[in-house]
Amino acid sequence: MGSAVEAGTGRVRIAAVGDLHMRESMRGRFRPALLDLGAHADVLLLAGDLTNGGTLRETDALCAEIADLPVPVIAVLGNHDHDRRLGYRITVQLSEIGVHMLEGTATILPVNGIRLGIAGVMGGSGGFPGHRANPDEGSVEHRRRFRRGPADAVRLRAALESLDCDLRIALMHFSPTLDTLVGEPPKIYPGLGCQDLADAVDSGGAVLAIHGHAHGGTEFGRTPGGTEVRNVSYPVIRSAYRVYDVTHPGDT
Repeated sequence: MGSAVEAGTGRVRIAAVGDLHMRESMRGRFRPALLDLGAHADVLLLAGDLTNGGTLRETDALCAEIADLPVPVIAVLGNHDHDRRLGYRITVQLSEIGVHMLEGTATILPVNGIRLGIAGVMGGSGGFPGHRANPDEGSVEHRRRFRRGPADAVRLRAALESLDCDLRIALMHFSPTLDTLVGEPPKIYPGLGCQDLADAVDSGGAVLAIHGHAHGGTEFGRTPGGTEVRNVSYPVIRSAYRVYDVTHPGDT
């Protein structure tokens, strides 16, 4: 984990986790570590699939886990958060406890003397060079995800470019790179992310991209343009969160 920083240093400690898949039986699992976040991080990013099946009861359990934390919380939803078509109500419930929800939108936080900008989307499928699939085949949900990947990439780029800040972070559920999918069966790569998301991250000037979704993948990767990517799926990082330090370019 990153070391503590003094205000005005231009360094930001980003805590992140995804794929909590909260349900009643998990109440209290993450709470103790999250309550201690202030000693280790400046902000917490949640990378989707926050509930196991998109129910309001699971959302209640999630809210109990992340309410009143000592750092700001920014989140996007994942595909499982939409399983019951209650994504809007989950968003409202999380917003009511102070979580800043992103959906093709962005926010700016003052942290350690700099303006930290975070843009977020759920993302979707779409595939990567050498790992493509027919977007017109499969179930209705399959086709919807393949349309959403490129569409959300457009929204992510616009959200990143709208930020007037010192550091830009991209937050999503689906992966923008093959690097962090290593460990998953290659035949499912097309369904786990989208190259267009990486293009949006690079063109939008992000210094770090955070995602989840790939439970069997790898934590560390890069976009083709060289932007650092982190897969923070809970089954990958195996902890309540992981912390990454980012530094304003003028302070390096």
